[in-house]
Amino acid sequence: MTLQLTPRIAQRASLVMTTQLQQAICLLQLSNLDLRSFIEKEAEENPFLSVDPGQGGGSGPALPSSRGAADDSYDDIGSRLAAPELSLYAHVSAQFDVIFCDARRRLIAERFLEALEPNGWLGEPLEDIALASGLTLEQAEDMLHEVQQVEPAGLFARSLAECLALQAEDRGMMTPVFRALLDHLPMLAAADLPGLCRTLGIAMDELRDLLRQLRSLNPKPGADFEQGELTEREPDLIVTRGPEGWRVDLNRSTLPTVHVDETMAADSRMTRQAADYIGERLSVARWLRRAIDHRNQTTLAIGAEIVRRQAAFLEGGLAHLQPMTLRDVAEAVGVHESTVSRVTTGIMMVTPQGAFGLKRLFTTALATDGAGATSSEAVRHRIQQLVRDEDPANPLSDDALARIITEEGTHLARRTVAKYRDMLRIASSFERKRRARLAS
Repeated sequence: MTLQLTPRIAQRASLVMTTQLQQAICLLQLSNLDLRSFIEKEAEENPFLSVDPGQGGGSGPALPSSRGAADDSYDDIGSRLAAPELSLYAHVSAQFDVIFCDARRRLIAERFLEALEPNGWLGEPLEDIALASGLTLEQAEDMLHEVQQVEPAGLFARSLAECLALQAEDRGMMTPVFRALLDHLPMLAAADLPGLCRTLGIAMDELRDLLRQLRSLNPKPGADFEQGELTEREPDLIVTRGPEGWRVDLNRSTLPTVHVDETMAADSRMTRQAADYIGERLSVARWLRRAIDHRNQTTLAIGAEIVRRQAAFLEGGLAHLQPMTLRDVAEAVGVHESTVSRVTTGIMMVTPQGAFGLKRLFTTALATDGAGATSSEAVRHRIQQLVRDEDPANPLSDDALARIITEEGTHLARRTVAKYRDMLRIASSFERKRRARLAS
């Protein structure tokens, strides 16, 4: 047997992650104020770059409207690049970029991320997520176990017991008796400590030790990531009604304008070292101006598509918010879902209905009797209305709320009402009735 070495020449296409490309992708999710801070910092290090804090001008010549190789690079890399930790959503998205290398699995993980509530719990039934993702319920269960591995422990839980169990397992606290305690949380809520001791087969001192461990866990692990109220700063997009319908514009009063000084171009009298420095700095300044144009155009295109889809909301408020996913907008605009995710993470839009973070306007669909669907946000808004208008002495139970909304055309289970009520921080009907009695 003879071994021979044969040289082969082959071409292979690869995408190189440059510092500039990383910065361009990060620019996508900066608010106007954050963008200004970034540019001002760059201007301090680049003598050919200057910035106006926001005087109504543009940021340079517009990029071509057709999507070329550069735009494809933004989107392709955007599906894998870790996002800055600006929010719970960005924090989890960055971990997903590392955990899920396969593009299809990453998109499925994004569907779970869309259902993540601000408190860190999973905000939709697993059956609905499975149906939307084309998975069987068993496959969705397997995927859920994977996304529950992100930090902090307890995210993507479907119940309080599951949230605490994930954290207990992460800390090595899970024992058979601790598991039994989590299985009997209703008894703990009713302060039936003697009954718990009998059920668990332990003494009161041992139960107290377990309760100390239980109190060290966080029932809402996502709450630590919640940002301050978006309305405390100027919006990035402005929605107005024009002669031809709704229109969306960039808020030029906060949008920085970038200027590149082209007068200091290299000439023959400069040394080679000076000419190289000037050329490099000018190249960076020009690139930054183009990258900001790309960010502005992408933000405006995504904002315009959201406004087009949510015209009913602009007319009538949250009760008329239409179901809309990241994929819907991404396909309409012609970008990757992760690009939409990043743009909508830190951008705020002011509308006739108030100021909203763009992420707030994405909501899942619930089945109705008609041909269309209603959004989960609209259903939560309806629950708020019903509770606000109820008789305090005879408050509506979760069953009653579910029955009313179902009769109105949207199929809703009692457990879904209970989940939405908890998300809205609305007490149970028993607690509301008790408070009404105390108030009277």
